[in-house]
Amino acid sequence: MKSGQLAILGRPNVGKSTLLNALVREKVAIVSDKPQTTRMPILGVGHYPEGQLILIDTPGLHTPHHRLNAQMVQSALGILTESDVVYVLVDGQVPPGPGDQFVIDQVIQANTDRSFQAVFLLITKADLVAKSRLLPLIEAFKTRYPWTEIVPISAKTGVNVSRLVELTFACLQDSGPLLYEEDFLTNQSMRQMAGEIIREKVLASTHAELPYAVGVFIEQFEETKKITNILATILVEKDSQKGIIIGKSGRRLKEVGQLAREEMEQLFGMKIYLEMWVKVQAGWRDNPRILTDLGYGM
Repeated sequence: MKSGQLAILGRPNVGKSTLLNALVREKVAIVSDKPQTTRMPILGVGHYPEGQLILIDTPGLHTPHHRLNAQMVQSALGILTESDVVYVLVDGQVPPGPGDQFVIDQVIQANTDRSFQAVFLLITKADLVAKSRLLPLIEAFKTRYPWTEIVPISAKTGVNVSRLVELTFACLQDSGPLLYEEDFLTNQSMRQMAGEIIREKVLASTHAELPYAVGVFIEQFEETKKITNILATILVEKDSQKGIIIGKSGRRLKEVGQLAREEMEQLFGMKIYLEMWVKVQAGWRDNPRILTDLGYGM
């Protein structure tokens, strides 16, 4: 049997979490079209006849402007240096830019300290890109690194996902006993996943200004035989942001709560009572104590 640790790397909003979910074949990471949705490394294990893919979805690499962002980037680079295989993701709908080159430069630097077993370039959202645009994009990236393979992929529709799995196992070494039991999918607790699900629903229902300023803290997660009671606080930085999340007569907050509760019940297999509050905490993204409380501490 084969196994190895795989780092999923790329700039923000290139489809890293979507790929993680596709390879694990279960939803273990929240997904949004907003940049910087993933704020901490998320481990997911894909179980296959050939062995295990130990996948780690990392925060998007970008220039940080807050302590939170700096910790996100630091954690992603830490995962990179510990991994056997690297997936570098680029958006097939966007021409190569400095953000992509920054990611590649980090891989080059890490590879001088530790030789990776394989480094794949994955061109995401390939189902939305015409072949006439895809081929020049492949050529543009070919000379930037000695890639093991360049694979156009769509994790959303499944295009080339099975091929990627096959190519990856071909690069991994026999590992002997596997690290994880067959029913192990992620190292996230239900408490952590509850907070992320709420944040996902907030991102899906609000404006572009909010993603960076929203955090979710689970104050209470109490399981009983009949129902699980969850009390969550949604953090924002301004009164205007609080108003956006609550919505007119509280309708948006109620909708977010309903969607989050329904997904938790399906995912956790239990009845959920969810209560949410919105709190203004100016500058929370630069507050070490709050970042630690939210699970973003290094």
